[in-house]
Amino acid sequence: MKVVVMGVSGCGKTSVGLALADKLHARFVDADDLHPAANKAKMIAGIPLNDDDRWPWLDAVATHLAGPESMIVACSALKKAYRDHILAAAPGTVFVHLNGSREVLAERLGNRKGHFMPASLLDSQLATLEPLGPLEPGFVVDIDQPVSAIVSAAAAALRE
Repeated sequence: MKVVVMGVSGCGKTSVGLALADKLHARFVDADDLHPAANKAKMIAGIPLNDDDRWPWLDAVATHLAGPESMIVACSALKKAYRDHILAAAPGTVFVHLNGSREVLAERLGNRKGHFMPASLLDSQLATLEPLGPLEPGFVVDIDQPVSAIVSAAAAALRE
């Protein structure tokens, strides 16, 4: 099982990914930990990443998913091209898109402490986001509910 829990900053990728990995007995990887220092420095400075910044990071994500073990990766995967890149290296990967309103996301980001991604980059992430297409392997889960409900919905959909 290869799963990417995706969405913009503040949607709950890490919380949901950790809980989903525990529920499904899979390894969890937070793609934030795979960003090179230069990417983190840009984000800390409030500078949105561009595709040139993201490709090496996406290579690292894809390499992790291509391994033999069951894995849940928290990764924004904002564009279809990024998801296609991951799928090329790790066929069979399923994307769980955590989706919510700008208001819910902004509130979550405003309450988050100690993360390198500032709330000021939310609008650039929302502008970059290309929602899952109907032919992409995955599904959308609404984040305006408790993490336990999100995880239950995702686990049920993955079992189908």
